[in-house]
Amino acid sequence: MPGTRVRRRTAHRERRRAARRHALLAVASAVVAIGATAGLIDAGQDDGRTTARPEPAPPPVLQPLPAVPTPTAPAPSASSARPAPAPSPSRTTARPSAAPTRPPARPTAPAPAPRNRLFRHPHSQVLDWVRANPGDPRRPVIESRIAEQPAAVWFAAHNPGEIAGQVRAVTRGAAAAGRTPVLVPYAIPDRDCGGASQGGAPDLAAYDAWIREFAEGLGAGAAIVILEPDAIALSDCLTAPERAARFASLARAGHTLRTANPRARVYFDGGHSGWHTPAKQAAALRAAGAAANGDGIFTNVANFHRTTDETAYARRVLTALGGPAGLGAVVDTSRNGNGAPPAGQWCDPAGRALGQTPTTRTGEARIDAYLWVKLPGESDGCSGAAGSFTPEYAYALATG
Repeated sequence: MPGTRVRRRTAHRERRRAARRHALLAVASAVVAIGATAGLIDAGQDDGRTTARPEPAPPPVLQPLPAVPTPTAPAPSASSARPAPAPSPSRTTARPSAAPTRPPARPTAPAPAPRNRLFRHPHSQVLDWVRANPGDPRRPVIESRIAEQPAAVWFAAHNPGEIAGQVRAVTRGAAAAGRTPVLVPYAIPDRDCGGASQGGAPDLAAYDAWIREFAEGLGAGAAIVILEPDAIALSDCLTAPERAARFASLARAGHTLRTANPRARVYFDGGHSGWHTPAKQAAALRAAGAAANGDGIFTNVANFHRTTDETAYARRVLTALGGPAGLGAVVDTSRNGNGAPPAGQWCDPAGRALGQTPTTRTGEARIDAYLWVKLPGESDGCSGAAGSFTPEYAYALATG
């Protein structure tokens, strides 16, 4: 009967999609979302998804999200972390939103790379631990080598009506300090292909609106935006139409962010040197509008690959991508001091070490900055709960 055939075809398609998702998740997993916050003050916050709060509200409480490194090799050698998953959005077919009303378009040439100091958010899990443990013998090392370093601020909740104030709290704090914040919007629908860090907006129309609100908080000062870790490199789990819709939304996001603040540099997901080939990653970046709507790419977020490997890889991707000559790259060096662990050891692996401290003065052609996008000491889920700060792990990285 026709109805039976339709049901069989539908069930068959669902089984194929599920099998494809499981195969991909055996190879790759989403990055560690560093720490969500339930409320932050206007001075600008650190390592959490910030939430602007009224003055009478109590102090913020950091609420870590799952934290997972991306794959360490193109072969299925590094499996995904599986902490307790966050609520999953409904899986609906991605659809583009109506084009927003925009101010005059910003030139396609990238903004000048920021050359002032990077912002250290005054509230983070590591700083909370340092303040709460003055007598711990590990404290001086953890404080000087980790807590005192600037790190990215993640925004992982789809929270329309609040996100502009959250971003504004960080950018105002950074501007008051004369520093450059590193901001990570992390709310793309079908985030992490439904894996450990799943979540995000319910659909792309909602995401587009959320990004427009995010952009309202950018202000006018220099800023670095790490746009949706894994959204491009970990997109093969989507159908071709879903992938095309996601890439179109990322292109709109880049345009929206850069138009809102011409001094903000927006970097698109470049994966890392142990994942896709430069040609494949560049093709995906091109489809996502990275050359026309971004200022470059980011690599190695929450991973361990050596800086020399990442800079060489980033340059190859940029060359294959083409676009304006000013396109650059930023590299997450937070945990890559000893390079990648043996295959399959992805979860708080032993023997790792801190990498190059964050700086916008790399001395390397086309490498705009070394950043700590993932804060060292926040667990992948083995030394502690995923996303939580664990002093044992932090101390091992700081002395590795």
